[in-house]
Amino acid sequence: MKTTSLQEKLQQNSYPGRGIILGRSEDGSCAISAYFIMGRSENSRNRVFVEDGAGIRTQAFDPSKMVDSSLIIYAPVRVLGDYTIITNGDQTDTIYTLMQEGKTFEESLRTREFEPDAPNYTPRISGLIDQTNHGFSYALSILKSADGDPISCQRYTFSYANPIAGVGHFIHTYEGDGNPLPSFQGEPEKVAVSGNINVFSEMLWTNLNPDNKVSLFVRYIHLQTKHTETRILNKNQ
Repeated sequence: MKTTSLQEKLQQNSYPGRGIILGRSEDGSCAISAYFIMGRSENSRNRVFVEDGAGIRTQAFDPSKMVDSSLIIYAPVRVLGDYTIITNGDQTDTIYTLMQEGKTFEESLRTREFEPDAPNYTPRISGLIDQTNHGFSYALSILKSADGDPISCQRYTFSYANPIAGVGHFIHTYEGDGNPLPSFQGEPEKVAVSGNINVFSEMLWTNLNPDNKVSLFVRYIHLQTKHTETRILNKNQ
């Protein structure tokens, strides 16, 4: 698969919805993760990311305007020992709990399906950074309907062992804007990643659609020391 420009991918899609990017820094020293959310409704846009221990959670920016918290208030990022879990919904907690019990990432997600938000049936996308045994690998998953038919849940997991420096993989909920919203198709997009955390965060934030973007999380994990650097950007200040 050809490595493409993440900047161009974001510029060309006004509504990728929610997105996860996992990869390895250009110098090979860091595991890179990023998660963003977008919104079209006032309720979806009324959110911010806030730190929650080693992870983050979504929170209403103005609680008085929150109409329905289901599907939009959750913990996108949780850390379980040498695992970092990143998802677009409450399946973060499912993965965290079942992996504590000895299940794998993939086994945990077999207990879940796409979101019950007809007619979109938004895919559940999930990522895992694995630093066990002094190594580094990552995986991405998508749970989606059968081309909009909720009778069938289709589950795909993509695993990347010993990731290549300067390369990441990008998965998002929607192919673009629409009604209903078309689900992501194919395997995660192979994208180039470069720059330190400030440069990378600014590139992502600048190229997300200004009307639809809501919040962005970026983390660099230094593989030798396991020291983490985190940036959170919220449109609502």
